[in-house]
Amino acid sequence: MTRLLGYVDVTDFSFVAAVLCIIFNPLFWNVVARWEHKTRKLSQAFGSPYVACYCLGTIVLLLNFLRSHCFTQAMSSQPKMERLDCLEAYYVGLVILGIGIVFVLSSFHALGFIGTYLGDYFGILKDARVTKFPFSVLDNPMYWGSTASYLGWSIMNASPTGLLLTVIVALTYTVAIVYEEPFTEEIYRQKALKSKKNK
Repeated sequence: MTRLLGYVDVTDFSFVAAVLCIIFNPLFWNVVARWEHKTRKLSQAFGSPYVACYCLGTIVLLLNFLRSHCFTQAMSSQPKMERLDCLEAYYVGLVILGIGIVFVLSSFHALGFIGTYLGDYFGILKDARVTKFPFSVLDNPMYWGSTASYLGWSIMNASPTGLLLTVIVALTYTVAIVYEEPFTEEIYRQKALKSKKNK
């Protein structure tokens, strides 16, 4: 970590913008989704929980594009690491990026748009939590696939700045998981209790 910091100017505007985007995104969607779960204000404003969920999901997607743009800008504005600037490292990074993309896309396929973008907070619940691939291989595969994608992209670009930002992505997602998991479990626990009462 100390070696990485020797390459990175943490006061650079692009780096600061990337860090802010990385931290802001999960904070935004968690705060908005919990507010919606508590008040149903978005569903009321849009006239439907489905429309509200699609709108929030679209905003989250756009924020993720912005985060990726800032991440790439931060890498390009700072020096490369000589040890990583070789063909072997590039191919290792490409493989890691590929694995990350597989986890992200397969998670999206398993959950669907609404499942991916917090539909359960809008009261749009599946019959049960998804357990098929990639959830059968890894908990929170969307988050870890995204982290792997950033790691692979950083290695491909021989970027110590990218590696440091990837650490921040991983830490941010770890906090998000600690915050989200119990809440999502509680939503499905309440659903199961209601189903038992109705039977």
